[in-house]
Amino acid sequence: MLWRPPPDVLEITEIGRYLRWLRENRALGFEGYDELWRWSVGDLEAFWRSVWDFYGVRAHTPPERVLASREMPGARWFPGARLNYAERILAPAGDDGEVAIFAHSQTRVPFELTFGELREQVARARAGLRRLGVGPGDRVVAYLPNIPETVVAFLATASLGAIWAACAPEFGPRSVTDRFGQLEPKVLLAIAGYRYGEKRIDRRAEVEAIRRALPTVEHLVHVPYIGGPEDELPAATGWEELLSESGPLGCEPVAFDHPLYVLFSSGTTGKPKAIVHGHGGILLEHLKNLGLTWDLRPGARLMWFTTTAWMMWNALVSALLLRAAIVTMDGNPLYPDLAFQWRLAERTGATMLGVAPAYLMACRKAGLEVGREFDLSGVRQIGAAGSPLPPEGFDWVYEQLGPDVLLNIGSGGTDVCTGIVQGSPLQPVYRGEISGPCLGVDAAAYDERGHPVVGEFGELVIRAPMPSMPVGFWNDPGDRRYRAAYFERFPGVWCHGDWVRFTERGSCVISGRSDATLNRGGVRLGTGEIYAAVESMEEVADSLVVHLEDPEGGPGELLLFVVPAPGVELDEALRRRIVSTVRRELSPRHAPDTIEAVPSVPRTLSQKKLEVPVKRILLGANPEEVAGRDSLLDPAALDAYARYAASRNPR
Repeated sequence: MLWRPPPDVLEITEIGRYLRWLRENRALGFEGYDELWRWSVGDLEAFWRSVWDFYGVRAHTPPERVLASREMPGARWFPGARLNYAERILAPAGDDGEVAIFAHSQTRVPFELTFGELREQVARARAGLRRLGVGPGDRVVAYLPNIPETVVAFLATASLGAIWAACAPEFGPRSVTDRFGQLEPKVLLAIAGYRYGEKRIDRRAEVEAIRRALPTVEHLVHVPYIGGPEDELPAATGWEELLSESGPLGCEPVAFDHPLYVLFSSGTTGKPKAIVHGHGGILLEHLKNLGLTWDLRPGARLMWFTTTAWMMWNALVSALLLRAAIVTMDGNPLYPDLAFQWRLAERTGATMLGVAPAYLMACRKAGLEVGREFDLSGVRQIGAAGSPLPPEGFDWVYEQLGPDVLLNIGSGGTDVCTGIVQGSPLQPVYRGEISGPCLGVDAAAYDERGHPVVGEFGELVIRAPMPSMPVGFWNDPGDRRYRAAYFERFPGVWCHGDWVRFTERGSCVISGRSDATLNRGGVRLGTGEIYAAVESMEEVADSLVVHLEDPEGGPGELLLFVVPAPGVELDEALRRRIVSTVRRELSPRHAPDTIEAVPSVPRTLSQKKLEVPVKRILLGANPEEVAGRDSLLDPAALDAYARYAASRNPR
């Protein structure tokens, strides 16, 4: 155990305030997190009504009940309620002078936006969008980075009952139109360029290609950003023009399940799924998750590096629901050096800092002394998500930041736009483990027969509905694709696609995607275990493992691709050391049959390794068909695997 809740946890945290509220208003008392969690999934209606009442959710029309049907898919939450997600942020709260957004970018100088200024800009953007003919149900899409203008445009869109979707400007035209083209948008917001570290990136040609491919777009809105004579888009409405007239800061009341935004899957296993999330489900889930789990409240400050293409951007914006401030960042997160994010956390006074597990491991490997070099005394929680964090990463965080910081490792997804398993101020932190299921999330591990298992790996499932489960997929009559995506494996139970092991004490370990799980001789192995062992070696900077099954039922071939550390060559001696390390730390079954050097590991923009697309390439698929290159962190990353596949299978 690396961390345990402090003695005064109930007095100093939001979840402690919630427990006191339950005692005083519901006559409910709970001894610890486990008991609270069991109630939250055992009495869904009482739990979610308590979240609604505790946070004072305002509905223009009250709900008829909490849950009309528990069937999955098809659960109906808070039927009859009419509300608006954006209203929670935009309603006056006596905080007009408090900072809402700390804006940091490599393209322009830092600045701050108060809640009062945010509301004024949203009112103006709302009036501008109405002049462009935007109303309830219309789609507004954004080719924008993580900057305050994007937050303003999103909230203005939501306030009108229109539907939002965004792509990061790193995406190329094909990836963008594969996503936005499904929605038939009316308005497109875009920038002409940006800086990424020292590079000046021109996106005017990409914007023009996107606009040509979206015939339903009636208006292009140019958000000035990079500056200079190149910062323009032809035949576009300017941002200043859009915001030129003030208007009333109203919010259109919509049904609880009215679409708020569309998030997209990574598109690495086919055309990106257009996942529709509703106003009420996101409002309730984010109040619960960011408030009770991340301990956000007025005065807190959330910093989490994300692009607008990842669900973490949506979660970041939702911190404003709790009157916490957010830090928007755009550019190269490793520029000018590896310590940049820690330096920015010090500068902005972040109380919760979210980082990628790969970033923590890179800082550890580089020997950074962030606890000594920076004043991080205000940081109460370190969040990490997107991929598993090896046990050594846990050690490094507590070595650097001391025993008082809660390391909150989580795993969730775009599909539910929140966490499924993670920590909280009431749960201890065990080395190498996620603390347990989130409140209101009936998560478990199932074996292949659909039976719950403890102490062994199984499919991560959710056995009861959540308000933030998708309203559906866009343009999916009869919910056929939606059902196939999550409910085909275990009817009536959400199958998330992750490989998880729950312990007797309720904590868990995620070991990668279940569709990338290695099956050798009938024993299923998680890829995360191999990465933890291999990447702990000083000679290895990164790695990716793929299992090619034997159709005859044999053990198949286990291929390990490694990115050698700078100055290191993958020779036979290093290969033997890698095999020896894996055999010693894991088992002989984990030992790779083949080890090859590659220049990089293909990852999505949210840092997830692409085992399945690489496997498909090795089996003969065209790289252009397995993943959209401009949805990758390094568009050229798949080339080395295609060359290797060709060398193995010469025509």
